[in-house]
Amino acid sequence: MSSSPSWHRTSTSRFALRPLVLAATLALGAVTAMSATAQTAPAYVATDGTLLSVSAQAEAKRVPDIATVSTGVVTQAADANGAMRANAEQMAKVVAAIKAAGIADRDVQTSGVNLNPQYRYAENQPPVITGYQASNNVNVTVRDIAKVGKILDALVANGSNQINGPTFDIDEKIKETAYDEARRSAIEKAQARAEMYAKTLGLKVRRIVSVSEGGRFSPPMPMMSMARMEKAGAAADTSISPGESALSINLDVVFELGK
Repeated sequence: MSSSPSWHRTSTSRFALRPLVLAATLALGAVTAMSATAQTAPAYVATDGTLLSVSAQAEAKRVPDIATVSTGVVTQAADANGAMRANAEQMAKVVAAIKAAGIADRDVQTSGVNLNPQYRYAENQPPVITGYQASNNVNVTVRDIAKVGKILDALVANGSNQINGPTFDIDEKIKETAYDEARRSAIEKAQARAEMYAKTLGLKVRRIVSVSEGGRFSPPMPMMSMARMEKAGAAADTSISPGESALSINLDVVFELGK
């Protein structure tokens, strides 16, 4: 009789140990996983000084040397086939004018071809199709700003009745040079600001801990619409002024200050 309780206690202890062993195994696995994660995580910057985070913005200005114009043809006819046929004939003249202006094929890209029914609406009656409207638009990149006005006039003279633009841009090589100029200026601003803080606090700038570059920004230049061209009249060349584009850089710089 006395052996039965003893066996019961021992059996209970064995069963009780199983979840403890399982828990210990899971804990060990978690520690191993944490250790592996810790090895891949970036090391924290050890310092006995004061960390100062400074944001600086600078810009460089350049005159745009590229213009993009959206141009196309809108036609209407009683039937869909007629609208598309008329559009194709008129658009062929516009494309010929684009090529005659010396625009390379790589700088001409179709942006949309559309065909839509035109409706007449009357009260308490279903809409009635009265005809069809077809449109074809291309984006044209002009790499000589001085020619933009003359090209726009040639497009209208050859059948283009839809024009938007121009929007201006800067060649990538020139743009990157300008951004580098803005980067140097932003770093100088950040360093000057850090020196000011350090002097105010009775400290010195020891080193730069990190530099992070934010988004680059180049605001779009104003667009000239078809309506404005019509108001300008049929003078020799439509006047186009590219102005200047400001290329902006934002930097976040962390400095270490100390005695």
